[in-house]
Amino acid sequence: MRQYLDSLHRIMESGVDREGRNGYTRVLWVEQLRFNLQHGFPAVTTKKLAFNQVVAELLWFLKGPTREGRMDDTALQELVGKNETIWTANAKADYWANRSRFPGDLGRIYGAQWRDWRRPDGTSFDQFAWAINELQTNPYNRRIMVTAFNPGETEEMALPPCHVFFHFFVAKGRLSMHMVQRSCDMFHGVPFNIASYALLLSMVAQVVNMEPHQFVISLDDAHIYHPHFKAVREQLTREPMPLPQLWLNPTINDINKFGISDIRLEGYQHHPAIKAPFQV
Repeated sequence: MRQYLDSLHRIMESGVDREGRNGYTRVLWVEQLRFNLQHGFPAVTTKKLAFNQVVAELLWFLKGPTREGRMDDTALQELVGKNETIWTANAKADYWANRSRFPGDLGRIYGAQWRDWRRPDGTSFDQFAWAINELQTNPYNRRIMVTAFNPGETEEMALPPCHVFFHFFVAKGRLSMHMVQRSCDMFHGVPFNIASYALLLSMVAQVVNMEPHQFVISLDDAHIYHPHFKAVREQLTREPMPLPQLWLNPTINDINKFGISDIRLEGYQHHPAIKAPFQV
């Protein structure tokens, strides 16, 4: 994870300060990080990663919409076993109040687009199931992509997607993925996003009987919020620890069958958590 720390350092030293929707940020335009999953799982070690929350959110996305074709925060609360999640503030935000249909409603975010994209005729298209089938039957197809950014439905989202699409690549029986993220909270969000998509790549690789290889993430608006400066400076004083290994239940060969107990990190060493406010 040294390259992640290097990116934090570049932003702090060379970034431009701007005022955005939810506060002041220091930003660089397009940072790219590349992780070889055969060298270990890219969990941040210079602070504690909430890996159980990473797993729960990803399984929630993969389940797709559960109520009125929309994503429901209460379903995620059940997975994490808490009354609040990282999405709860968005579900309760003032700007969303007039469009929310029920308590916990988050609209047509991520999982709804992945598993229930709406064609012009109103029928549903499961992008993710299609991608799995292509990897199994036509793996060299250069169009094996899943997008969460649906311009026609952004008004039906509590928050338009930050991680907008991911693209698969197969070579020599190994599966790689490139994810593009439009807006990147480098302190809180990006370590979570790296772990989530590295996990997704690993799960898909197991299902399609390939080895997980490279995960590449392109961070477009890569920013550090000004209230996070102190926390970032503390993190940059810490020395990274060895990467952990990801364990997946080897009996699972259906992406829809993974549960919380089928996924864990082994040998995860990390520095203590660093507290900083969340910017909603």
